[in-house]
Amino acid sequence: MAAVPPASENVLDVIGNTRCVKLRHVVPEGCADVFLKLESLNPTGSYKDRMARSIVEEAELRGDLKPGTTLVEATGGSTGSSLAFVCAIKGYEFQVVCSDAFSTEKLRTMAAFGAKLDLVLSPTKRITPDLFPSMRERAHSLAQRPDHYFVDQFNNKDALVGYRILGEELLQQLPDGVDGFCAAVGGAGMIMGVAKVLKSQSKPCEVVVLEPEAAPFLTTGRGGVHGIEGIGAGMVPPLLDKALYDEVQTVPEDEARTMCRRIAREEGLLVGTSTGVNVVAALRLAQKLGPGKTVVTVACDTGLKYMTSALFEK
Repeated sequence: MAAVPPASENVLDVIGNTRCVKLRHVVPEGCADVFLKLESLNPTGSYKDRMARSIVEEAELRGDLKPGTTLVEATGGSTGSSLAFVCAIKGYEFQVVCSDAFSTEKLRTMAAFGAKLDLVLSPTKRITPDLFPSMRERAHSLAQRPDHYFVDQFNNKDALVGYRILGEELLQQLPDGVDGFCAAVGGAGMIMGVAKVLKSQSKPCEVVVLEPEAAPFLTTGRGGVHGIEGIGAGMVPPLLDKALYDEVQTVPEDEARTMCRRIAREEGLLVGTSTGVNVVAALRLAQKLGPGKTVVTVACDTGLKYMTSALFEK
């Protein structure tokens, strides 16, 4: 019988130490092994819990937060849910700028944790090139009030503290090392935090940054409309460090959605659309590297956040 973790005094201590599982059915023959880090097992169902905790606690260590402070952030939903969760535990107010382009489940989760929502409406209910800039401008304006703190996830290096731990966990779970890692980017904190750890291991690791094919800003400088929540913000994330990755690739949204449904039916894992992007690209990388190698990506969040969307209708 596997060791059972001891009882925790604080729910924040449940963040991290997520399991890493080998995909056995969606990976074609003749490929590298592909492992999926189940970040959907974090308390709010997303790896953003790691970032939210490190951002808040690093700010506390510097004295930037005090009782009565209201945190402010613009987010597509998972970051907002994680920040609302951490703020609820620590006793801070949280003002979130979001949009009706994102899932109902995410909006309701933030509200359930006590966040105050300010919605920027999207005429098409999809993610357009100007949506995130509009949300960020609104959040920055709100944060100018007294006793307000702008989280600013796109520029906040405190996010890297939490994500570095994710990379360290991978090297503990896969002691023979990682040959390839890929992930879609929104703010880029996760892939940069993990890449810095993996690039420091003894063997080379190929790191691939991913974005939606319909919004290929990193590859072409051109934004676009897409429906993959949490990524493809229509800008170069300030945290994205060219020294820590080898290539940028695009992934078609329809392939990502099809992969989500395959992962559910064939691997027994419910994941969101950005995870579908990750797995599509991980299979490409596994085919390129070949047998005997190890490729890793992450399950960004749980598919339970998308049950009122069209993701699992087919």
